[in-house]
Amino acid sequence: MRKTAPPSRTGGGRGDGPNPIDIHVGSRVRLRRNMLGLSQEQLGAKIGLTFQQIQKYERGANRIGASRLYRLSQVLDVPIMFFYDDTDPVRAPAIPGGFAEPAQEAFDADPLRRSEAIELVNAYYDIPDANLRRRFYELAKALAEADPHEPSKQMRRARASRQHRA
Repeated sequence: MRKTAPPSRTGGGRGDGPNPIDIHVGSRVRLRRNMLGLSQEQLGAKIGLTFQQIQKYERGANRIGASRLYRLSQVLDVPIMFFYDDTDPVRAPAIPGGFAEPAQEAFDADPLRRSEAIELVNAYYDIPDANLRRRFYELAKALAEADPHEPSKQMRRARASRQHRA
């Protein structure tokens, strides 16, 4: 009788390289860590790991287990689905292979690398009340979408109300 080898997981065998899903999840960990202005060492300290382990997770070299992914979602203040989402909210550059650094142009073009963006994100997460944080988020979105040359319906109503009272 001939024994057959057990099926190997896709991308998990030696020499196959990291699984594309592990790479994607790792890139989302990196994206969120950068959004919060955390170093790999700081993130590792928050969840009891070394920066080398965080580095391996971010490259997809090591798979993140369910309990560790849950803990990362808590520390990084995002739902677990954030790590699987296909849309990239800030157009973060792809993780370079190995220890290569991204091109300087990509570094300069990334809005999250600006000190004001990091300060804004830090201030946002310093707001202790989750409802107030959500309202601030909605305000920022509304301000970003507003056309400065066309008053919004709310502004027109407020102006009309003031004129009516006068």
